[in-house]
Amino acid sequence: MLKPLGDRVILQQQEEEQTIGGIVIANNAKEKPQSGKVVAVNDGRVLDNGTKVDPSVKVGDQVLFDKYAGTEVKYQGDKYLVLHEKDIVAIED
Repeated sequence: MLKPLGDRVILQQQEEEQTIGGIVIANNAKEKPQSGKVVAVNDGRVLDNGTKVDPSVKVGDQVLFDKYAGTEVKYQGDKYLVLHEKDIVAIED
């Protein structure tokens, strides 16, 4: 598995099939998902004064993130989203 660097987190996005009145929406017209499952986190980030801050999320957390955050990557045939921890806005219960 990939290991994120710095304050980055790797997510597996939740794909949702959207239909309106029984019509399937084309992939390019769908809204980008804003939720995902954390699959990898780094050990934390280091502040300017040298102290280490642990990540706020852990592997397995369901999170919500900014709409246009992150970079989509393919790894071993699967799609992932790599984003900064600051782009995560909430953890789902």
